[in-house]
Amino acid sequence: MNKQMKQLFFGAALAAFTLPAIAQTATQTPNTEVGKRAENQQQRIAQGVKSGQLAAGETAHLERREAKVNREVARDRAANGGKLTPAEKAKVNRQDNKTSRQIYRDKHNARTQ
Repeated sequence: MNKQMKQLFFGAALAAFTLPAIAQTATQTPNTEVGKRAENQQQRIAQGVKSGQLAAGETAHLERREAKVNREVARDRAANGGKLTPAEKAKVNRQDNKTSRQIYRDKHNARTQ
């Protein structure tokens, strides 16, 4: 495959992974600090794919990590009447910090798409 075909294919694959995650994040955490941060991280991942800074494996790993946090937030909200406790917010913040650092490292390493 030529380079343009690979980019087109990867872009379609990214949309298949990213769009459901963004939609899930938006419905789980509307207008909250947690929701805004999750949306921002999804945008950073998408930008890295679009620019070719993230390889397919890196993107898949980051998406799985984000999905895990989203599921955890949804479970915690369901258990607490739609709210996160301060301890749960702190835990999500730590997880988001870790994911943010991983996004940065993956975007700035030698691997490219």
